[in-house]
Parts: sequence; structure tokens; C-alpha cells
Amino acid sequence: MSFSDVFKGRFLSQVSNISMGEAFITLLVAITLGLLIFVVYKHTYSGVMYSRSFNMSLLLMVVITSVIILTISSNVVLSLGMVGALSIIRFRTVIKDPVDIMYLFWAISIGIIVGAKQYLFAALCVAVIAVLCFIMGIFKKRNAMYLIIVRYSHEASPSIEKAIRSIKGKVRNKAVTRNGIETIIEVGSKIADSNFVERLSSVNGVTSAVLVNYNGEYCE
Repeated sequence: MSFSDVFKGRFLSQVSNISMGEAFITLLVAITLGLLIFVVYKHTYSGVMYSRSFNMSLLLMVVITSVIILTISSNVVLSLGMVGALSIIRFRTVIKDPVDIMYLFWAISIGIIVGAKQYLFAALCVAVIAVLCFIMGIFKKRNAMYLIIVRYSHEASPSIEKAIRSIKGKVRNKAVTRNGIETIIEVGSKIADSNFVERLSSVNGVTSAVLVNYNGEYCE
């Protein structure tokens, strides 16, 4: 018996049928865990604009990946062909937030684990990562930084500087023109939760005082 005969008889002929029970359980677990990822992303998202379509794609990605892995696990030849087919796929959507990339890998990895029928391990991974996401979200809110943009006249400059020193704020930018001054002050969440902006607005000579949330990349 030649190597070709052994390869065809022992390798290419190893095809296992997928039972409807296994397929139903795999789909049910994939949908359940995908919904959990959907809920975690929705409640921990802290970007500028929440995208429901992207969140729905995470749920569908878990289901689709699990179906692909379940299918190719029954046939070695099909798995090789599937790898070649998937290699031509390119993602054209721009991912602006690095956290979204983490969620994509999370959805794909859970789909692979579920497709491999490791249901308990997949559930454990979802639970652990979900707890970490909520913990990181809590710390992010506590350590959030805010910017106060104040526009005022030259006469109000001493009062504004005194107010900045009282809260130990950091001046990030200061633009002086003939018509007035614009100062950007960085403050913590405790100052942002107080009525400091209202007090600034009540100072004589202040034209406007705007509070924005700043995460280091963009303002909200």
C-alpha cells in the first residue's frame, strides 16, 4: 500500500456527520454568549457615538464563527478549503476605538471555542472577560478627566486665575486676543460633578463656560 492510498483512506475519508442535536446546542450556546457580549458592550461603551449595528455584528460573529468551526471540524479537507476561502476576506470598516478591536477578537474567539464544543470553557471566558470589562469601566469613570473651556474679558482674568488655583486645575491652553481670553482647564471628575462651572459663569466678564468629557483622544 502506497502513501497515497494511506493518505486517502485514513485522512481524506475521515468525515463525521453533524447531528442535529449538536448543531442545535451549538447555536443555542453561541446565541446566548453572543447576547452576553452584546449586553456588556452596550453597558460599558464610553465612546462618542454608540453603534448598534457594530454591536449586532458582534452577536452574529459569534454565531457565524461557531457554525464555521463546527462545519470544518467534521471534515479535514473542508477545513483546508475553508481556510483558503476565508483568506480572501478583508475588513474595510475603519475601527476608530482600540477597544472595539478587543471586542471583535473576543467574539471570534468565543465563536471558535463554542464551535469546538467547549461550552463550559466558553461560558467561563465570557464571564471572566465581562467582569474585567465592567471593572475597567468603573475605574475609567472614576479617573475620568474633564475640560472646562472658559471665554472671558481681560478684566475678569484675575478672578479666573484665582478660581483655577482654588481647584488646582491644569491650564492646557490659553488664547489671548484683543476681544478676550479663552482658557482650557483640565479638572478631575469631582470638580466636574460640582457647580464649579456655574460659579465661573457667574463671574463678571465671563462670556461662556463649557464642560466637556475628555478621554485623551476625543471630547464628548
